[in-house]
Amino acid sequence: MKRSALSELGRSTEPPAISWLMEVALSRPNLVSLAAGFTDNESLPLNQTRELLDEILRSPKTGRPALQYGTTAGDPELRKLTAAVSHSQDVAAGAKVAKYTASQTVITHGSQQLLYILTEALCDPGDIVILEDPTYFVYLGIAQSHRLQCRGVRLEADGIDLAHLEQVLESLKKSGDLPRVKMLYLVSYFQNPTGTTTSFAKKVKALELLRRYEKFAGHPIYLLEDAAYRELRFSGADEASALAAAKFSDRVLYTSTYSKPFATGVRVGFGILPPEILEVVLRIKGNHDFGTANLLQRIMTAALSSTAYDKHLPQLRARYAKKAITMTNAIREHFPSQVEWAEPAGGLYVWAKVPDKIKSGTKSKLFQTALENDVLYVPGELCYANDPTRRKPNSAMRISFGGANEKNIALGIARLGGVLKKFL
Repeated sequence: MKRSALSELGRSTEPPAISWLMEVALSRPNLVSLAAGFTDNESLPLNQTRELLDEILRSPKTGRPALQYGTTAGDPELRKLTAAVSHSQDVAAGAKVAKYTASQTVITHGSQQLLYILTEALCDPGDIVILEDPTYFVYLGIAQSHRLQCRGVRLEADGIDLAHLEQVLESLKKSGDLPRVKMLYLVSYFQNPTGTTTSFAKKVKALELLRRYEKFAGHPIYLLEDAAYRELRFSGADEASALAAAKFSDRVLYTSTYSKPFATGVRVGFGILPPEILEVVLRIKGNHDFGTANLLQRIMTAALSSTAYDKHLPQLRARYAKKAITMTNAIREHFPSQVEWAEPAGGLYVWAKVPDKIKSGTKSKLFQTALENDVLYVPGELCYANDPTRRKPNSAMRISFGGANEKNIALGIARLGGVLKKFL
């Protein structure tokens, strides 16, 4: 038998679930997709971006540098602006913290690239990542391809269950596996998939727990904070990031993006990292691409330094608030009362849970019947890690109001409600 020429990583990487879901949506023109976490098409800043590009490319002085290579760490002005924006957000959320600096900041091709690089930088096959239960299922693909073990921590209304986190850490200590634990991964604002936001108080307590167990691990344990949806808040107060916990800032890996709040096609993300981690990230990123696309960075620099970005955000938030209302009104009208869900305060998603006796996974009758009725959701089972300490839940759905227009949101929820009534 011939041996594969593929590497162990190449052989072990499974197809991302998001690719399959997108293929299904594209192959069925009458299907209403409430699955893909696309941003709102109508709110993409077409005119503003054209004006920014025109300004950048109008003269050789600005146009030629934008079309040339940049640095691995990113455009210096964009790094400076990014650090200032993140600091301003935390101050506005009530934190008293020293300014974040450009020297702490790296610009990446979306936050997804940084999640991958950080995992590559910190984790070997067999290492353990602790994460929310459920969590961002695309990150689970990164963990799977790197052959990481995952341990889930239950979610409460204001973020992870700290008592359960401590139980997980203590269990790993007793089993001798704590040296394999490298980080706790949190999607901390309007979490994908549940819409939950982690309170600042819980971030601090989580960091305290990680610090306490470090001495048994024998190395630092980091909090990887994925703040991709932070800017998409349309009700309630903001929470400070884990960076504002100054006592533990050397253990915080903060990642976010301009893709969600400005334009997904721009694909510019960023991280604010401790020096020792940033150094390694830049080495790996240099091997990936030796720098995020310079023209895309110049667009974001122009947007942030002008009024374009600040004017766009309120319009975007109002748009998502309106779409969320359309979805939740339709849910009230069409979903059976046994379905549990919560009002979103931001982000792109509603997390709906049916009674445990009803399965919602990709092989379930519920999912197949939904497809037959031309409506698509993300099965909740995809958002749970393969944690050997519990049976994977299989009775939830992630429903997105991000990409579909209001007419299709109402239509899709009506179709899905009709399907749910057949099972409940």
